[in-house]
Amino acid sequence: MTQMVVGISDCKVTGDPDAVLTTYALGSCIAVAAHDPVSAVGGLLHYMLPEASLDRAKAESNPYMFADTGITGLLNEVCEGGANRRRLVVRIAGGAQVVNGHEVFQIGKRNYLAARKLLWKAGILVSAERVGGGVSRTVRLEVATGRTWVREEGVDQPLGETPRPRGGD
Repeated sequence: MTQMVVGISDCKVTGDPDAVLTTYALGSCIAVAAHDPVSAVGGLLHYMLPEASLDRAKAESNPYMFADTGITGLLNEVCEGGANRRRLVVRIAGGAQVVNGHEVFQIGKRNYLAARKLLWKAGILVSAERVGGGVSRTVRLEVATGRTWVREEGVDQPLGETPRPRGGD
């Protein structure tokens, strides 16, 4: 098994069936896991903020910091890696209301709404989600199977059903 850690404001995409993509410490940030069950290509994004317009210079140097540029990048990369956009199984987690002064800005909620809006506009339905609340989360995507796990308060739970390969369209 190849462990690939996705840091904050980071994205990793692979077709390696032995890879497990993992991101840690999701507070108000959002993780977006995308997997094609036919090509077995998967990607995981960990973004911090909803809109690149908040800081264009940072968005240019690190597009994975923001929902709009990060999700676009994730989708493009998994498709370049062999995934078919119509077959993607997408899951999201995070968006907690953390108590550190950001509650006034509702960053977790804004991050979540940005993901839903961007994915909807891209014609991609979210198959499962674990968002909100006040707990930190860890997300793990097994590339070979598409199984996605969320760890909350020390307990791993599956995030959605294991995707089954569909037709090769």
